[in-house]
Amino acid sequence: MVAVQPFTIPQRIWAEKIATDNGFGLTFEINDDWALATGLAVRQTLSIGRAGNHWVVGLAHAGAMAAVLEDTPAAPMPRPDGGPAVLVAEDGFGSIVRRLFRLARSLPTAPLDAFVAKIKTMPDTTEALGLAVRRIGQDVFRDALLDYWGRACPLTGVTHPRLLRASHMKPWADCETDAERLDVHNGLLLAAHLDAAFDAGLISFAADGALLVADALRAPDRAALGLTGLPPLSGLKAAHAPYLAWHREAVFGHRPPRPPSP
Repeated sequence: MVAVQPFTIPQRIWAEKIATDNGFGLTFEINDDWALATGLAVRQTLSIGRAGNHWVVGLAHAGAMAAVLEDTPAAPMPRPDGGPAVLVAEDGFGSIVRRLFRLARSLPTAPLDAFVAKIKTMPDTTEALGLAVRRIGQDVFRDALLDYWGRACPLTGVTHPRLLRASHMKPWADCETDAERLDVHNGLLLAAHLDAAFDAGLISFAADGALLVADALRAPDRAALGLTGLPPLSGLKAAHAPYLAWHREAVFGHRPPRPPSP
């Protein structure tokens, strides 16, 4: 079995800095040539090693690791706990740790757990409290989408947080459970103008991410919204499919009745 190599002092210092700067600053220790780090927001252990001129990185969060392994080479050695790790070049070390942190904080069941923790002391006895609970849930959902999509609209690249909206594919009121409402795969992080069109059923997306535009949205409005130059929606996973299909059928596919003829 291929093994990691011991850290040099500068490598150890750099590994601790990257871990701390990206959410894993609670504990940091070296164990058999692996650096093991933990954080408060993400309670799983981050494993960091060295192999030649590369970093070896893994997190004890199956969903986050599965997502990262889709586009990052697997390391030839497992983590200390036996799970998989990825092999990244020097300049990709910080970004992969940041991505693992954001995925672990946004993938199920982290948002649901955060929501339950925040509302467990709130007696849901009045309409006002019900609205407050919903607001908490929507804030948790938005935070999860910001993490999942890397704080940028995947279509326009807009990053200013006040111009980004958390767009439910299956709306809050139509979800049957809080798990559905807070599932990060039930949402997109969209620039405000695209969110408005998506929520109104004027745009949607095919299973492969291709943009769908309603006939009701005329060419001048399409051009004004910048729809003609938008790339396909990238980053969709299998878990997005049922929610996106629901949106295509129930929101985008819905057509208001025509007014009666005079």
